[in-house]
Order: sequence, then C-alpha cells, then structure tokens
Amino acid sequence: MAKILEIRVGPPRDALDRFEAAWNRLADGAKVSPVRVLTLQDLPSVVRTLSPERWKLLQNLRNNGSCSIYQLAKRLNRNYKNVHTDVTALIDAGLIEKISRTEIAVAWDAVRAELRF
Repeated sequence: MAKILEIRVGPPRDALDRFEAAWNRLADGAKVSPVRVLTLQDLPSVVRTLSPERWKLLQNLRNNGSCSIYQLAKRLNRNYKNVHTDVTALIDAGLIEKISRTEIAVAWDAVRAELRF
C-alpha cells in the first residue's frame, strides 16, 4: 500500500478536530485508520515549505534512496549549509525522517496537496 502524505491549508485547530474525531471513534469501538496529514496555515506556508529547491531535494532523496546530508548536498551540487537548512525544515514538517544518526530518507510514496478557499 502506498504511503501518501496529505498537505492541507487550514488553521491549526483542524488537526485538533481530526484528533478529537478519531478519539471519539475509538471510544465508540470503531476502527480508526491512520491519517497522514500535514496542515499548513496558508498558501505562502506551503510555498515556503515546498520551495522548488526543497522539492528537488525530496525527489532526489526519494528516487535515489537514503543518504547523509553531506551526500545529498553532493548529489544536488548544492552548498552543504543550505541543504542542511532545507533538510532540517523538512524533518520538522514531517516530509523527511532520520533513519539513523546520519541518514535521512523520504518515507512517502506521494504527497497530495489540497488547497481550499
């Protein structure tokens, strides 16, 4: 089964609403499937989080496999410090995961964005 991360634009309370709904379903004895959602406040936040350079970084990491930040910077022919900054932001957002002390990877097969007015 493909691991898909959904990116949504909305207020932080949306995540709390999803949590509360899941909690209530569990309390009622219903089965709850994990939902993988990253909610960002607005479109500028989406664009900052997934800038073209960060998107290339994610694609490279997903297509070529896990590696260190240093190796990724070499693959991308980019400055290590800038790649480190981007990787840190993407880890914080949940788009990249650390799989060891030095290796990072993309855990998602796809990222799906939903932008509502």
